[in-house]
Order: sequence, then structure tokens, then C-alpha cells
Amino acid sequence: MSFENFPTTETPQQSIEAPKAKSNTKNIITGVLVAALLCTWGYIIYDKNKTKKSIETKDTLLATISSEKDVLRKELDDATMRYDMIKTSSANMEHSKDSVITRKDREIAEKRTKINQILAKANATKEELAEAKSLIASLNTDIVTYRTTIEKLEGEKLVLIEEKAMVTREKDVIRKNFDSATTVIKQKEDVIDVASTLNASNFSIIGIDEKNGGKEITTSTAKRVDKFRISFDLDENRISPSGEKEIYVSITDPAGLPVKSDFLGSGIFNTRDGVEKPFTQKMNINYTQGQRQTLSIDWKNDGKYATGEYKIEVFHNGFKIGQSVKSLKKGGLFS
Repeated sequence: MSFENFPTTETPQQSIEAPKAKSNTKNIITGVLVAALLCTWGYIIYDKNKTKKSIETKDTLLATISSEKDVLRKELDDATMRYDMIKTSSANMEHSKDSVITRKDREIAEKRTKINQILAKANATKEELAEAKSLIASLNTDIVTYRTTIEKLEGEKLVLIEEKAMVTREKDVIRKNFDSATTVIKQKEDVIDVASTLNASNFSIIGIDEKNGGKEITTSTAKRVDKFRISFDLDENRISPSGEKEIYVSITDPAGLPVKSDFLGSGIFNTRDGVEKPFTQKMNINYTQGQRQTLSIDWKNDGKYATGEYKIEVFHNGFKIGQSVKSLKKGGLFS
């Protein structure tokens, strides 16, 4: 059996199917690529949208944080302004030693510093802003307490000022009454002092001629007088208290000169008018209230007695309480 190789003849159907298969494969690949491209684009669009939303969320969060910081800053500024106004209005108050005020000043300063530190942060967290908000609320409470304390101290100061003024007025009244009473007492004391001044009366002034053997003869002849004997009474005084009294006796000679005697202890005293007055003799006596008392002194001149009038003045308590005059005459041929 013999075989013959004849040329194969493809039918038109076979020829059409081959290109068709190729075309389908190409289409599938193209579709896959398109699908992949669409997926890529979709992912890119999705991711872009997601990123945009994230950015928008961050922007919103930043805007919210910035707005909240602005609000907190405004609240802090308001609180600070109220605090400064309170301090300014109470600047004249003397409360520097008040422990409550000092402590509150320190606490408020510390909280203000902490709040400013938080608000100064560019990336402050919500927790930090919440802390700042809490500190501002606490700061406002402290400022209210501070103001209440200041007002209390101001009230107490006003009360103290009024009490001081009242005490001053009372003291002025007491001082005026005291001054008035002192004046009255002084006036009464002056009256008593004047009224207690003693009075001298019953003067007796005689010239004595001393003879041999101690015999004394009364004389008014100047050349025969060896001494003066002066006596007088201190009258009864029921106001002047008992005790030692100083009596000054001043003698003025006919020439108008004060008589001085070292033996009698002559000197100077002041009268109530403030005038210096020479005295011949000072007598320290023990006076008894309400009783009459007689005093006597002997004055012996260093030389001869001159003719004329001798004035004898007696002083007590700065006042002249009595006086008398004794005249000595010039002796005749048979005197």
C-alpha cells in the first residue's frame, strides 16, 4: 500500500480562528492592564483623598488648638488685668506683713508662670491645654480670694482709722480737760500760795546804846546808837501749813543803800515780780499754822550810824509782807 503525501489544504474556518485566538489573548492582556491601571489610579485617588482628609483633620485640629490657645490666652489676660487692678487699687495699703496676701501673691505668680509656659509651646497637647485651662480657673478663684482678702483688710483699716480718730478725739478732750483742770488747779494753788503768805505787823525798831556791864539804853541819837533791835510779829495764818519758812529782812540806810553784813549773811533773793532784791538777813523759822509768832534780830553796824531814816522791809514767799521806818537824829550838846 502506498501513501502519497499530498499538500494539506487549510480551510477558511481554520484560518479565521487562529487570528481570533490571538486577538482574544491580546484583549485579555489589555483588559488586565487596564484593570490594573484603573486599580492603581483608584488607589492613588483613594490615598490622595485619605491624605487630604488627614491634612484637613490636622489643619482642623491645629486650628482648634490655636483657637483654644487664643481663648485661654484671652482668659489669662483678663485674669491678669483684674489682678493688676486689684493690686494697683490697694497699693497704698499697709498689708505687706500680712501672710495671707504674701502667700496669695506667690501662688498667683507661680500659676501665671506655668500657664504662660504652656501657652508658649507651639505643639501644646490637649492635655497641656486642659491643664492650662484648669490653672486659669484656679487662678480666677485665687484672684477672687485675693480681692476678698484685700477688701477685708481695707475694711479693717477703715475701722482702725476711725478707731484711731476716735481715740485721738477722746485724747484731745481728755487733754483739754486735763489742761483745763491743771489750769484750775494751778490757779487754786496760786491762790493758796498767795493766801499762805504770812503777814508781818507790830514792828518795833529801837536804837540801843550799850553801856559798860551790859546795860542797854534806848536812844534815837545816831552817834549814841551801837545797834538796832528789830522785832515784829508774824500774824496767824490758817492756810499756811506748819513747817520751815524763809523770812528775808532788808534794811536800807538813809542814803538809800542796802545794808549788808557778812556777820548776818547778807545776800540777794528774787521777788515774785522776778526782781533781784538785796537782803540784810535771812531768817529760817519753824512756823506753826494758825499761831502768832514774834521774831527779833539785832543789827550792829560796822561803823557809826548816820542820821536820817532807816527803812526795814520784811519778805516772805517773794512778797513784801510788812515794813517800818526808824529815824535817827543828830545829837545836841547835852544829849
